Amino acid sequence: MPDYDLIGIGVGPANLSLAAQTDPLPELRTLFLDDKPGFQWHPGLMLPDSQLTVTYFRDLVTLVDPTSKFSFLNFLVQKGRAFRFLEANGLSCSRREFEQYYQWAAAQLSSIRWATRVNSVSVYGDRFQVACDGGEVHTTRNLVVGSGAEPRLPSFAKPYRGKDVLHSSELTRVRPEWKGRRVVVVGAGQSGAEVVNHLLADEHGLPSSLTWTSSKVGFTPLDDSPFTNEWFSSSYARYFHGLAPARRAAVIAEQLNAGGDGITDELLGSIYRRLYHLDHVTQAGMRHRLLTSRRAVGLEQDGSEYRLTLYDENHETAEVVPADLVILCTGYHRQSPEYLKPIQSQLELTDSRFEVNADYSVKFDGPAGLKIYAQGFSQAGHGINDSLLSLAAWRSACIVNSVTGHQTYRTDVDDTTVTWQ
Repeated sequence: MPDYDLIGIGVGPANLSLAAQTDPLPELRTLFLDDKPGFQWHPGLMLPDSQLTVTYFRDLVTLVDPTSKFSFLNFLVQKGRAFRFLEANGLSCSRREFEQYYQWAAAQLSSIRWATRVNSVSVYGDRFQVACDGGEVHTTRNLVVGSGAEPRLPSFAKPYRGKDVLHSSELTRVRPEWKGRRVVVVGAGQSGAEVVNHLLADEHGLPSSLTWTSSKVGFTPLDDSPFTNEWFSSSYARYFHGLAPARRAAVIAEQLNAGGDGITDELLGSIYRRLYHLDHVTQAGMRHRLLTSRRAVGLEQDGSEYRLTLYDENHETAEVVPADLVILCTGYHRQSPEYLKPIQSQLELTDSRFEVNADYSVKFDGPAGLKIYAQGFSQAGHGINDSLLSLAAWRSACIVNSVTGHQTYRTDVDDTTVTWQ
């Protein structure tokens, strides 16, 4: 059976970054497996106006290897669009174009094998044995888990999941009808705002009514100020990992409440202006209610109508909202993948989450010399930056350095204004 120095399971932006960084290293034999037919980045929520919430310099490689051929700037040059892109976009970029960049990079990486489902990972002597569909088996000493997050759907909504009750991640796949219908959007993070902006885009295809709910005290902006952005630096990730677990949990909650999980100013302004225009300029007649401090707590179906129960945190009362279409923008969750079940008992887990070391290796009670690394599973250990694009290149570089046993990429110095110690 083929033996590799490193096998990655799942090819999203995180493991794609790792594949790009290991590609120029002849001493490493790598393989990356994914069950999709090709690279896709949140395909069910790839809306026409969606923008990156970070600069494109936080690509697969640039912050650790700006000379790499897999940089976003090189993508622009190779595609012959660098000048026009910079004039049109400055430091911003659409998510659709960034997906094109990811696909361009993936097409150059022979280490990636698409349409290959991993069934199980087990220990075989001094190797991990990775078993795939069709009987294919590979071995390695280093495994990198990069399986993506799963949509988080409230338990009360699961029995009704379909074309009229769906998670935001399914929007462009399910393609529900909303023209002339009563629509409720639950959740006021960036995804919720993108969905609302999309629903309002076509003046001739508007809902008859739109209810948008936020569990927060308002429709809060993403804090993009430079001091807050230092939470998304490698210096901060190292500092955060050194805190006591209870303190880390308290800090994350404080950061999310302080604007670390909000909506970009540009998108908030766009929605506000659009609603004003529909109300007072075109007088479109679409009713809308934007409700704060509301938690969705129940859902029932009455014929073709759905009845969503909202709990008002401020008045401690409940309200039932009738709807024809309910879109739940309720985030994502990560858990230990099914294929790790054969070695589950050897993994150190807390509340079904991996315990992750500073180098992104998972605490694992297995044979010496075998390591499992986790990409995107360590918000509790490394901070709110863990599953985001901000430090994707740096995280991958940390894993490369750990696997090679030396500083292949520089990860030790990252100058910040705040002293994180």
